[in-house]
This record gives sequence, C-alpha cells and structure tokens, in this order.
Amino acid sequence: MVDHTLCGRDRHDHRLRPDRPRRHPARQPHRHGPHDPQPGRGREPHPTALVAEYYAQRASTGLIITEGVQPTAIGQGYPNTPGLHTAEQIAAWREVTDAVHAKGGRIFAQLMHAGRISHPEVLGGGLHPVGPSAVAPAGKLFAGTLIDFLAPRALTADGIAETIAGFATAARNAVEAGFDGVEIHGANGYLIQQFLATGSNHRTDEWGGPVENRIRFAVEVVKAVAAEIGPERTGLRISPANTYNDIAETDTDAIYPALVAAIDPIGIAYLHVTEATPEVRELTLALRKAFSGTFVLNPATEGPTGPDASP
Repeated sequence: MVDHTLCGRDRHDHRLRPDRPRRHPARQPHRHGPHDPQPGRGREPHPTALVAEYYAQRASTGLIITEGVQPTAIGQGYPNTPGLHTAEQIAAWREVTDAVHAKGGRIFAQLMHAGRISHPEVLGGGLHPVGPSAVAPAGKLFAGTLIDFLAPRALTADGIAETIAGFATAARNAVEAGFDGVEIHGANGYLIQQFLATGSNHRTDEWGGPVENRIRFAVEVVKAVAAEIGPERTGLRISPANTYNDIAETDTDAIYPALVAAIDPIGIAYLHVTEATPEVRELTLALRKAFSGTFVLNPATEGPTGPDASP
C-alpha cells in the first residue's frame, strides 16, 4: 500500500494514508506544502509577519512544509528568500511556528541549498555559488533582471564537510525556532541533486564517479540532520529524472534505489518523491517497496487525483 499525497504548490488538499508511519508529524492526515509566500518576503533573508499569517491560515491541513529555506548564507538561490542561519532568522521563524501551532497545525522547514543555482548578485558579501563541480547550468536567474548563471566554485573536501555541518546546524536552528521537523530538499536540481547527477558532478574523488560515491553527499546530510534533531523529525525530498535547473541524470534507475537503500536504516520520518514524468512510475513503485517508512508521493498526472487513483 502506498502512503500518498500531492504536495505541489498548487495542490493543497489531498490525503495521506499513514498505514506504515514513523512517528508524530508525518502521521498527519493532510499535508500542505512546499509553499512560497513571496508577498511576505522582506529585503532581509527572514520571514515577515505576513508569512506568519499566510501559514497560520493553512494550519488546518495538519502538516505544512515551508518554502525552501537556505541552511547557510551561501545556500541562497533567489532574492529575499529566508534562511535559518542567524539569530534574527530563528526569532522571525518563531513567530511563524507559534502562529501555526496556535491554530493546531504542525510545520516542517524545508532546508534547501541551491548550490550552483545562484549568483554573486543574489548572495552578496563577495560570495560565489558552489557546487560539486565547476559546471555552469544553462539558463538565467532573475535578480531584479535576468542574468546568466556562472560556473560554481567546486567544493573542496573541507567545503563539503562544512556544508553538511551547515545542514545539521540549520536543522537545530529550526527546532529552536519551533519547527516540528525539517524536510531536506534533495530535488529540483539544487545542491543535493547536483551531487547525484552525472551532468553536474564530474568529481573523481569519493564524492563523484560511481553511484555509491554520488549518493554519499545526500546520505551524509541525512545522517547529520537525523543525528542532530532525531530521525523522527527528518524528511527527505527527491525528484528522480527531474531535468529542472539543467539537471542531467544518466542512471536514474540505479542512483535512486541505491540512495533509498542507504537512508532507509536511518529511520527518517518520511521520504517525499516528486515524479518528474509519468514514465518514472515503475521506479516510484520500486522506491516505495524499498522504503520501510512513510512515503509521500507528488505524482505526475494529467489531472486531479484522489486516494483511489494513486498507485
């Protein structure tokens, strides 16, 4: 049996059947997320009062997953997005979580490191985007105007360790800010998927090359976050075969079963799979069979679906 929900930004009221749940927040019967309340963003990278109002209005869905929140300053991908790496941000998010909890809801912060999907104009402070390899993504980024992506700075071994630690610290900050847990964003062409994909990961060390090396970054991030705040407060989002943000995967059917096999023993709260196309359904079912916890599915469909129509 597949535990399922639709979690796209325009899909708000769909059912989750937790017939093999982990623990508390992931067992909520409805989910609402991930979301991007852009009108509430301020010029500083933290949520505003309008964000608290936005999420509180949706508290009745049971479990909210926020918009992408950068775990570190260099993880920011878009202008004015909120982070979880300063005391001011923690305090601002506390206003949001308090508002949601006052309405009886639960809320997870989605930790999203954009990696190469950024620009010095967005980051400021002399920072330059990072990635597994110095491979520029095709396309442009909006930062007041459209600007070309640049080649990221390839992370060193020390830089990778610092990035993993940054996820763990942000998770601890999320709990301090009142979040019930975090969802690690490993989808949609951001840093974690950049490590998974052969098109963006050209490394020849232990972080690149064979499947077992390319999943290492994702697995280590999940382990670090789960160790910091508990596996029951930790979720992971993936998007097999996604091509968004110029991602090119040449071994989707190999990389994701290996990743799921590696994280399953950690006992995280849930695995959130976003289907890029209907053609990945066979892989989705294989991942569901391989993962022993709560499985959240955002399926590729031709129209609205309900419990009876889900795989």
